[in-house]
Order: sequence, then structure tokens, then C-alpha cells
Amino acid sequence: MHTIAILALDGVIAFDLSMPLEVFGRTRLPDGQPAYEVCICAPSAEVDAGTFMLRVPRGLDLLAEADTIILPGLAVPISPLPDEVMLALHNAAARGARIASICAGAFLLAETGLLDGLRATTHWAAADALARRYPRIKVDPNVLFVDNGQFLTSAGAAAGFDLCLHMIRLDYGAAVAADAARVSVMPLERDGGQAQFIVYEPPAPDGITLEPVLRWMEAHCHLDLKLEDIAAQAMMSTRTLSRRFREQTGTTPLQWLKRARVYRAQTLLETTDHPIEWIGCQVGFGSATHFRDQFKRLVGISPQAYRHAFRGTAALR
Repeated sequence: MHTIAILALDGVIAFDLSMPLEVFGRTRLPDGQPAYEVCICAPSAEVDAGTFMLRVPRGLDLLAEADTIILPGLAVPISPLPDEVMLALHNAAARGARIASICAGAFLLAETGLLDGLRATTHWAAADALARRYPRIKVDPNVLFVDNGQFLTSAGAAAGFDLCLHMIRLDYGAAVAADAARVSVMPLERDGGQAQFIVYEPPAPDGITLEPVLRWMEAHCHLDLKLEDIAAQAMMSTRTLSRRFREQTGTTPLQWLKRARVYRAQTLLETTDHPIEWIGCQVGFGSATHFRDQFKRLVGISPQAYRHAFRGTAALR
């Protein structure tokens, strides 16, 4: 089983700590078995989390055996990294462990030097400080997360969800990631290249959620849906629907639909041997050329390359 160690240091941000703990801890394989063994570790048995004290079950020895290490942010991001933690992270990196930071946790990962020469991100409000303090890192404040292979960084707050779901998809495929997204009440993970800072309008006072129409769109994404069709299903005007989408998803209905189609295509590419042209039509793209263009734009590689990369690990799942 894939082991995940979440490193807790004094001043740890509770949200950054608990979010990966819940997302990975609740992820299930198709047979219902847990996908991950998740545990918190720290240099000492108790950690000061600001508003509460945290009793930690494991010491830094966990970093020597974990497949993935998560670094949550600290309330004071520039806090010095203890020597024993620095050594443990370097040893973990040397043996090939995947190390990911959440939000301001990028400062901890940067302090190790493991991000030198690489692209990284953090919360938009802290991006300038990260760039000034660690000039060898190419800080990108305009994305949700950055995947360098072994080292990954996420932007602030909810972007950590996107990074966790991205790692689940890398480990176990699109279907398991989609199930984890549903458990987290996140219909789909957002693409890592999406802008992290969007000025949202205040939530609708009536508390209306788009979740039902998002699920309907997922189920019917293979159809030639128009904005008017989606608005009718949501029982809203097209103008109100577009506004609600911006408020709750940060994108437009048709852009969200396009991403849903690509996401379904990822699942089919991983789990079937159907021709790529057939998959493109099955998920709602009008032509194979349009499918390939949109898939590469959103995923970064062609459908054929994606199938080759992910079907290669499917037999191990």
C-alpha cells in the first residue's frame, strides 16, 4: 500500500494538515480497499498548532519509509527548518520519495534546496516573498499546482485539493481520482495550469449549489449540449447560470463541460482498448482532430501519449 507521511511542525496550519489527511485517507480502490496508509509525523510527540496542541503518533523515522511526504504550510512561513528535519527530507529525496507541499509549505520545501532550478508555486499572496527568499526557484504565482515529477507544490487553500486529486490520478488512475473528488464534493479536479487567483462574487444568498447540474453535465457530457440546455436543466436563465458558474467553479459552463469530456476520455484511455477516434466521439467531441487538440491543450500531451503513459501502470493497480 502507498504510504503517505504528513509532516507537522510547530505553527502548522490546521487546514493544510487536515486536508491531505482526509482526502488521501478516504480514497478507496475499486474493490473498496484503502488506497493509502496516511499518518502524521513530527520531530516531537506534541506539535503546537496555534489554537490547539497536536499529539503525533510517529516520529521522523516515518519519512524514511513513506512513498509520499506532504509538507503543510506554517503560520510563519519563514520559520527555520530543524537540522534533523532537513536531513530526513534530503535522505527521503535521495531514495526517490515524492515530496509535495501545500500552500506556504513551499517555503519548507524551498529551504531544503530541493526546488532549486525548478518551477514552483505557493499562495498568490506569498509568491513574491518566496521568489525573493529563494531566487534559484522559478516561482509561478498564476497556477494551482506545479508537478516537477518528484517534487510538487500547490497554491493556497483549496488548490491543495487539486494537487491531492492530481496525485491520486497519477497513482491509481482517473476513475479512483473521480471517486475521491466526489467524496470531497469536488466534481472534478481543476487543471494545474488554471489561474489560482480569481476574484469571485459573493456566494448566492439563497445558497443554491450547482452540484446537481454538474453531476447531470458529467452524465450527459457526450451529448451536444448548448448553454440553453444546461440552463434549462438548472432552471435558470443563461445569464444567471453563467454568473453562478463563475461564483462556484471559476469558469464558464461550456469550459467546464469541455473539461468533463476530457476527464471521461482519460478514464476510457486508461481502462479500455477502444480507438482514440471512437473515444473522442463517445465523450462528445465532434471530430478526432478537435478531440486531440482539446485533450492536448488541457492535459499537455496527446491522447495516444496519455494512454501509453497510464496504461503502462494500470496492470500494477
